[in-house]
Amino acid sequence: MASLPFSASLAATNKLRCKVPPLNGVVRSNLVEPMNFKDNGKPWVPNLSCEQATLPSFLTSSQLDRNAFNKNETRLRIFSGTANPALSQEIACYMGLELGNINIKRFADGEIYVQLQESVRGCDVYLVQPTCPPANENLMELLVMIDACRRASAKNITAVIPYFGYARADRKTQGRESIAAKLVANLITEAGADRVLACDLHSGQSIGYFDIPVDHVHGQPVILDYLASKTICSDDLVVVSPDVGGVARARAFAKKLSDAPLAIVDKRRHGHNVAEVMNLIGDVKGKVAVMVDDMIDTAGTIAKGAALLHQEGAREVYACSTHAVFSPPAIERLSSGLFQEVIITNTIPVSERNYFPQLTILSVANLLGETIWRVHDDCSGGFEHFSSLGID
Repeated sequence: MASLPFSASLAATNKLRCKVPPLNGVVRSNLVEPMNFKDNGKPWVPNLSCEQATLPSFLTSSQLDRNAFNKNETRLRIFSGTANPALSQEIACYMGLELGNINIKRFADGEIYVQLQESVRGCDVYLVQPTCPPANENLMELLVMIDACRRASAKNITAVIPYFGYARADRKTQGRESIAAKLVANLITEAGADRVLACDLHSGQSIGYFDIPVDHVHGQPVILDYLASKTICSDDLVVVSPDVGGVARARAFAKKLSDAPLAIVDKRRHGHNVAEVMNLIGDVKGKVAVMVDDMIDTAGTIAKGAALLHQEGAREVYACSTHAVFSPPAIERLSSGLFQEVIITNTIPVSERNYFPQLTILSVANLLGETIWRVHDDCSGGFEHFSSLGID
């Protein structure tokens, strides 16, 4: 596989980056300590080690001289739902904490039962539960977990939602439709959550649906760090938005990749999960195209976009997405040979039966763990290391 180094500026402060001029047309990473990644074994899921840090200094707990048993950290509790326990464990490992004991089970009729098996009275509680498929089951479980913590006298309850289901239902596109994203926001608030920590919401307006604070974390730094570990001539790179609605996201991504040129795939949607590619805006001939989107569901949009890019002369096509919903027939489309590599994160667990050779899975555990520390420590966005995490 051809390798990609890009300039992966993470909007860090001057103390966290150094300016490296391009040499012979090759762009190098701005990071002082880019993340370490293994070679091209596919698929690759990073295994976090509590003993060995593999991250830049601004994403290591030791950089901030923290100890889980100093100050008020003994009042911090992290509990995991059943949606993505592996990610929850990685977050706890990064933070140097143990996951809290919680009993979650289903009754014969499908009702959800939750019991906290340790005291959370007066504690700062974080509940890690993406509302990924099955969305309704996982959402209801999150609501019951929040209610259990509220009734157990937790001081603060933060719902950590790596993937926020129903985020696409954020507006009315036809008459007599619901706006489910607003309804879900109301449910989480009414259940008793004091704050929400979400990763790469489908649209920014979803933040406004909550009547409680929302920390919006962007997964771009993780993907950018991975791309920075590859080598490619800067003149060969083009960032592609798979639709007009994702232009702002792709433009921000391109700016951090050596201010790469931008191309846009114009599509016409004829129904839910059905898309038709119509036109390409921009030049991709002979280029390495990096398609950027917030999620991959059925992969219809991104696969048709990749086919169009190849028709227009793109040399290679990479797909980058934070959330891998992977509804059928996504795997067939993604593994059909259109993509040199499909790069996702672990906000949603991916079953091993859905692995394919081009798949690379990156972990957002350290990003979320660091954000939890900052929220717990009441750090503002102006804190020295904070802006480098890509948090709104």
